[in-house]
Order: sequence, then structure tokens, then C-alpha cells
Amino acid sequence: MTVKEVLRAHAGHQAVHAGTQGARAGTRGARAECGNVRADARAEDVSTRVEGDGGPTSSAAPAATVAAGRAAQELGIRRAEFELAVHLGLIAVVGAPGGGRPRVHEEEIARLREQPGFPDGLAERVRTVGTAEGAALLDIAPARFTRLARAGCVSPVTFYLNRYRAVVWLYLADELAAFASREPELLAGRTPLGMRTMLESGADWRPRNWRSQRIDRLLNRTRDPWVRTAVQASALDPVQLAEVVDDPYERAYLVRVRPEPVFGRPGSMAAREAMGELMLADDPDEILWRRVNLTLELDGAREDRPAPRPGDDGGIRTAPTARAGAGSRTGTVIPAPVAEPAPPSFHPGASGSPAAGVPTGKGLLARLGWRGRGAG
Repeated sequence: MTVKEVLRAHAGHQAVHAGTQGARAGTRGARAECGNVRADARAEDVSTRVEGDGGPTSSAAPAATVAAGRAAQELGIRRAEFELAVHLGLIAVVGAPGGGRPRVHEEEIARLREQPGFPDGLAERVRTVGTAEGAALLDIAPARFTRLARAGCVSPVTFYLNRYRAVVWLYLADELAAFASREPELLAGRTPLGMRTMLESGADWRPRNWRSQRIDRLLNRTRDPWVRTAVQASALDPVQLAEVVDDPYERAYLVRVRPEPVFGRPGSMAAREAMGELMLADDPDEILWRRVNLTLELDGAREDRPAPRPGDDGGIRTAPTARAGAGSRTGTVIPAPVAEPAPPSFHPGASGSPAAGVPTGKGLLARLGWRGRGAG
């Protein structure tokens, strides 16, 4: 498939998607007038469906749910694709009673099966490609694709370890097609000078962009302030975390409520170690961003309720997390800078500085533990 074919396919997909949205809006209006709105049409997109604290009050029997394996089978996708769809917020899941593995409402499965293009449409939205296939999709050499990824022009959505235990990044095919239509000048000709200089210095934005997207998606799945604080804390090593959160009981609570992947951590020890390393911010400016966001989230969590301490009666509970893809709690979190494709004057260092939009009061800097570091 050439770049032109990719662009045509992407444009066609966008047109079909726009038409679908309009058709859904009309259908919702007609159903509302008839006074018989179906449950699976109450929310057009997963990202707008939020389970409130404690859930809606109803005398009706609880909706039927199915296990993840059966849901994947009914949706015509592989288990790995299903888990990625949940991570992306395309499929809503609910916690099982007693803390079991997440399950899927039958209404959610019916909603997805009614979407135009099912099942190929859903499978295409979660299709991932590696470097070689991604380069072929964009009609460029694998080496150029790697340079674009290292420069942050495209961001990986997941990874796996090969037999040599090296990290192999995977990218969403849909996002690559969107990049090709948005930045066609980066697919041919000379690499912009700023980008070339950055690459020659050894920069690699792939882990950072993966971390940023992962944190954003986890934040979108919960409104509980302590869980949101734990998400921000997951990007800092124990030393950095202790400098920001000096209360050991609060740190222990953050570990307790920190969200794990919806369907568990990677199985092998090597995969767990790789996951642990990739989750930690490693550049000074990224570490500062995470410390700032952690401080702001921590302030909100402390205002909401104190962290439990020994002797508490257990009455302090975390608020239930929203369904996967639910809207996030409105707050003051500052998104971490993510490298974007740029013209020849490309310079990611400018967007990576936390100076813009970050409170610079002495109190905040002192709490971050960074006062005086730059003066040395």
C-alpha cells in the first residue's frame, strides 16, 4: 500500500466516521421522542460514559455481564486486541463482584456489534504494526521510520520483548495513517536540521511518549483523587517520590491504590522488569513535570480525604473508578510534553521545558525539592 492509498483510505475512514456520527445523533433523537431510549444508546462514545460514585440507583436487576474471553470471541478479535481496545477506551469493562477479573456488559457487546463495519472496523482500530510493517504502510525505509519514532513524530502504543529481551515497539496503524496525512513532508526529502541534530545526540522519545499516553489513559479512567495521585507517582522512582510525598503512610496508600493494567501485569519476569523500567521518567525535564503534576494531584487528594493510617476502621475507601474510557476529573494537571512532528526548526527541548504554564512560586518549588538545584 502506497502513501497515496493510505491517505485515501484514511480520508474515507474519516468520512464514514463522520456520517456514522450524524446517523447516530438522528437515531438518538427519534428514540427520545418515542420515549423508548435503549440502554446501549445512552452514550455515543465510551469516553463519555461515566459510572458515578456508587453508580446509578435503580431497582432493576443488574445487567448481565460476560467474561473477557467470551467478549473477545463475540466481538471477533483476539484476546490481545481486546485488551488493547480496553486500554484505549474503546470497550467499557466493569469490575467483577469480589474483586475478580473485569467483565463486559452484554449491552456493551451489542453496541459494538451494531457499529458499521463490524467486526473489521473494531479490529482495524486496534491493529498494531512494528517498524518494518509501519515503514511499508508509510512507503518509507525502516531506518527513516525509526528516526521518526525516535524523534517523537509517532508514538508507540505498546511493546513486547523479543527473544533477545530487547523492547520492540508497536504502533497503531490508524495513528500512522493520520500522521501520513498530517505531515507528508516528513516522509520524503531531507530530515529537518533540528530533528537531525537531536537524533545525532542520541535522543529517543519513544519511551517518554509511551509513558505519557499510558498515564493520560489511566487518568481518564478514574476520578478518585488518590488513584490519580498514584498514577502520577508511578512515573517516579522511590527516591524522587519520597522527596515529594514525605509522609510514609501516604506513600504506602499510593502503592495500594495504584491502578494495574486492566488484565494484570505482563506474565514473564523479564517483561515485568522491562515494564518497571519503562514506566519511570528518566530525563530531568520529564521528572520535573511529573513532580509538579504529582504535587498538584496530591494537594487535591489531601483536600478530598486523608490517607488511612494504622488503627483506622477502614471507613475510608477509594471512590469507584469510572469505566475504561470514562471522562477524567476536572483538575489542574499539566500534560507532560509529548514530542510532535515539526517543520525544519523542530526543537523538542522547547516543548519539554516546564517553565511555561507551571506555577513557579517558592512554596511549590521548595516542596518539589528543586529549589537551588539549577543554581549550582
